[in-house]
Amino acid sequence: MSEVILKDLKKVYDNKVTAVHDVNLTIQDKEFIVLVGPSGCGKSTTLRMVAGLEEISDGELYIDGRLVNEVAPKDRDIAMVFQNYALYPHMTVYDNMAFALKLRKVKKADIDKKVREVAEILDITQYLKRKPKALSGGQRQRVAIGRAMVRDPKVFLMDEPLSNLDAKLRNQMRAEIIKLRSRINTTFMYVTHDQTEAMTLGDRIVIMKDGFVNQIGTPQEVFNRPVNLFVAGFIGMPVMNFFDGCKLLLENGKYFAEIRGVKFELDEFQQKALKQNGVKPCDIVAGIRPQHVTVGSGDLTATIEVSEMMGSEYNIHARSGEDEVVMLIPTVDLTTDVSIGRNIRFTTKPGLIQLFDKATGNNLIWYDADSAANNAPVCKRYD
Repeated sequence: MSEVILKDLKKVYDNKVTAVHDVNLTIQDKEFIVLVGPSGCGKSTTLRMVAGLEEISDGELYIDGRLVNEVAPKDRDIAMVFQNYALYPHMTVYDNMAFALKLRKVKKADIDKKVREVAEILDITQYLKRKPKALSGGQRQRVAIGRAMVRDPKVFLMDEPLSNLDAKLRNQMRAEIIKLRSRINTTFMYVTHDQTEAMTLGDRIVIMKDGFVNQIGTPQEVFNRPVNLFVAGFIGMPVMNFFDGCKLLLENGKYFAEIRGVKFELDEFQQKALKQNGVKPCDIVAGIRPQHVTVGSGDLTATIEVSEMMGSEYNIHARSGEDEVVMLIPTVDLTTDVSIGRNIRFTTKPGLIQLFDKATGNNLIWYDADSAANNAPVCKRYD
């Protein structure tokens, strides 16, 4: 078992700045967890504490059931892949991959077998005699991954491993990591600021901001059930549309979302959840995904400022009062003129509207106060 448990993990630097606040996270054996968030949110610091490269200020860290707070990095049975590859420039690819095994006094024949097995998996056998300077960025990253793989670690740690690659190589390497994950049975912790990587790679995603965990969930959960405004705005491309100055109304026992003077009667699930949570009428910020906007009908209006034909869909930027509205409309569904300057009507299904408390920023349906109080935020359940 390669379970990793972070219990109230905290990092405070000498200048009294707290970089990570009481993180609670259990990573199951063979699970792929992605830590994501903007620069400075604490995700890399959290990973470095797991690796032993940063001292833990408070809390407990368990790897495979063993408390490792005071255990040296080399004795934690983890392997880390860095953003800058960290290869030895004077060594060949073969020697870079074999180096850690040589330090462990592994037999030469066993080293050779392991290096060549891993090189075959990563398709870098032809580069074994080359030095890093003779390789492309993608090839160097494969070598860095291979160097970690030969050790058969209990936990694989990756700190923004694709950020130095161009867009095409990032897509290729992301696919390689997905294939790699299916071929080796180990636990992954992966740090990135790129939400596309997070959504495509992670079994679960940990979304961080200012050293705090804002939400933990599957890609589908954090996309469809964001617990607050930050998560809703961070996850999803293009970003969610937010309508300020909206209201949650309760009339004759029914909840309505009022957006720019237009009332939407919420669906059965939303009605039940809001009643269960005891939500009273209040000022809200309404959120609608660009993918969930329908044009050509409805009572909301906007003026088109940008209209981009992307092949299978139109990417439309429009102005509705003080709000900018982004719409992704499949070309096969488009029956109205969306040229620049046109005034259009648009709407959405009420069940797809996200409702955020204006005062707190929390999602009135999905925010779970109990889990947030325990520093392990997940969306509220209605099972």
